Amino acid sequence: MSKAKLKKYLQTLTKEQVIEVMLELYDARKEAKEYLEFYLAPDSNAELEKCKKAIRQEFFPARGFSEKPSFAKCRKVISDFQKLKPEPTCVADLMLFYIEQGCEYTVTFGDMWEQYYTTLENNFDKAMKFIFMHGLLTIYSERIEKLLENADNCGWGFCDTLSDIYYQYK
Repeated sequence: MSKAKLKKYLQTLTKEQVIEVMLELYDARKEAKEYLEFYLAPDSNAELEKCKKAIRQEFFPARGFSEKPSFAKCRKVISDFQKLKPEPTCVADLMLFYIEQGCEYTVTFGDMWEQYYTTLENNFDKAMKFIFMHGLLTIYSERIEKLLENADNCGWGFCDTLSDIYYQYK
């Protein structure tokens, strides 16, 4: 169903019927519940911390060593966070946090495989585009430069690629 059809249908309902649909949606889908709760009481910082914890868990689980962090889960955490429409500074923070965790994982456990670095490089590029697009580069430049410093301990030309990406925007 398209948004136009949905809008047309919702306009035929009474206020009470729309409220009932919203309550059913709230109960039926975890994502809807989270979205509505954030919509009614937006707390970008609390949600950001929850998301950081989820990403950290992928790289450094409480149960010990993570043999292969799930980049897909990390990207989903970021994507779901963005759908809540939080402040852009919080989104940028989370995007950089993801890359920082990837660097820390490499420093902690040793050199990784090429695709590991390529995935982080692509996500760093997305983060830089987002940061640049929202005019946040001055806010995050010091943090990014520290990230690049930490990435110097990684293999496969990872640091060079991140530096090239960063200096495209600086």
